[in-house]
Amino acid sequence: MQNMTNGISDRGAHMKVIKTEAEYRSALEEIEKLIGLDPTPGTTEADTAELLTTLVQAYEAKHFPIGLPDAVTAIRFRMEQQNLSQNDLIPYLGTRSRASEILAGKRPLSLSMIRALHYGLGIPASVLLQKPSASQKEQDIDWKKFPVKEMIKRGWIQATSINQDNIREVLRDFFGQITPSPAMANVYLKKDHVRSHRPVDYYALAAWSTRILICAKDLPGLARYQPGVINLDFLRTVARLSRSTDGPLLARDFLLQHGIAVVIEEHLPKTYIDGAALMAPSGQPVIGLTLRRDRIDNFWFVLIHELIHIWRHVLSPSSVFFDDFDEEGNTDRQEKEADELAREALIPRRVWERSHARVLRSPDAAKLLADELNVHPAIVAGRMRWEAKNYKILNQMIGLGQVKCLFLERSIA
Repeated sequence: MQNMTNGISDRGAHMKVIKTEAEYRSALEEIEKLIGLDPTPGTTEADTAELLTTLVQAYEAKHFPIGLPDAVTAIRFRMEQQNLSQNDLIPYLGTRSRASEILAGKRPLSLSMIRALHYGLGIPASVLLQKPSASQKEQDIDWKKFPVKEMIKRGWIQATSINQDNIREVLRDFFGQITPSPAMANVYLKKDHVRSHRPVDYYALAAWSTRILICAKDLPGLARYQPGVINLDFLRTVARLSRSTDGPLLARDFLLQHGIAVVIEEHLPKTYIDGAALMAPSGQPVIGLTLRRDRIDNFWFVLIHELIHIWRHVLSPSSVFFDDFDEEGNTDRQEKEADELAREALIPRRVWERSHARVLRSPDAAKLLADELNVHPAIVAGRMRWEAKNYKILNQMIGLGQVKCLFLERSIA
């Protein structure tokens, strides 16, 4: 304990403005350690935690302009999610009156409270450290631009008629299923991390994203996510499930058991999205898939790609990645990393370089490599098509029309 304390104290003496994602991650880890120490106010450790928190918030204000949901919003969300009463917060906050003051925004959380809520209720520390926001920038939302008719048609909104007088309240109720404010709408109206070369309807994207999170929070059997569970071995375990004819369903269930929700929802017009990586305000990672390209090879690459975003890039509910895989050029560093790691997870480069599939481009070569890796031949065929930049070859091997039907059959059953 003394060594950790000294290390943190030394770090505090040399703290500077956070400029990179690596520094941001490191600062969050140190805050986590300090929360675990439960330092007394006024000590070096407590002052270091306060200063680090200020630096983290400054970084988030610059890179995540909408910000995270505030602590009170996160606590209320967890209470609703777990059907908790105010009395249930007493073990974490001390007394009923103190819980009441905190929920009313009249009292700040102490480090000991943050520690108790973080470990006891699983609320991310980065969320609990947020200061209450005065406004969620609701005035910036043009409610008429949401695809309300399509949302009603799909059953996302239960309303018989929408007009200028009630559209705002109807949509607030829709977004309020995730947070008790239009915060989710604002987060997804951002234009960050949308991989597409076509003009995107961001209002439609905000609606689709929120629908994904609404469906995710109601999934039965969703385990609590343990950060650090995803690595290359984990991804390769997921990829080997492709060998089964029910592989996409097995992958969804496997990820559910590891706290990662996978939701299938057709994309809305003018969004062009194949997949997305998101985090609910509760800290639950969520993957949204549209199955826009109903092919086995596409399903597995998109799924693994989004898992890598969850692993490496989704740091908070305001870190969101939307992917249109028709776009291959001009992608940013994080997209390039996810592409490279997805290819490595599905077919390691050392194996690819020595395989016949790299040069022969034949069905037999694809099957041979798939057998060696214990993955579906469509995955190898997809890689062969991509490497050759020729999407007319091996059409019979990519599993066209063989994914959507699996999920439809399961939903009917």
